[in-house]
Amino acid sequence: MTIYTGRGDEGDTDLRDMSRVSKASPRIEAYGTVDEANALLGTVRPTGHDDLDDLLETVQNHLHIVQADLANPDPDPDDPAVELGHVETLEERIDALDEELEPLRSFILPGGGEAGARLHHARTVTRRAERRVVELARSEPINEAVVTYLNRLSDLLFTLGRVANARDGEREESPSY
Repeated sequence: MTIYTGRGDEGDTDLRDMSRVSKASPRIEAYGTVDEANALLGTVRPTGHDDLDDLLETVQNHLHIVQADLANPDPDPDDPAVELGHVETLEERIDALDEELEPLRSFILPGGGEAGARLHHARTVTRRAERRVVELARSEPINEAVVTYLNRLSDLLFTLGRVANARDGEREESPSY
């Protein structure tokens, strides 16, 4: 099997249902940005913390489901789709990880150690993906759980950035106004 097909050479691509759309369409922009977030998470692992790495692997697999969901304008009941259970998994992990942290008293600057800074970067790309999906939803039907998932994922990545920095002895810095 060859990696190239030539089918996209004129700026169109296939959706999951084999319909053709512009590579610049809001749907492609949405799931392409999710792909970018997923690839960025791949640069974070290994963090040096097995539990965080296991969670990031789960998230990366979830993001493939998000992409499949967004790439399918007319899903069948057995097609991959984001479910509220995916969101609940993130919420449970946020709550458990938050117990390790000092309560926030102000905004913090993204950064810290290598893993923490990369997690903060992945959070910002995830927020962009969320904005792209919200924009897509204005013009086309989507699974609303995708927006909720991406919103919660950015919260998880913020928490993971803080946890990685705390475990690595990196201090949090507040912005000066």
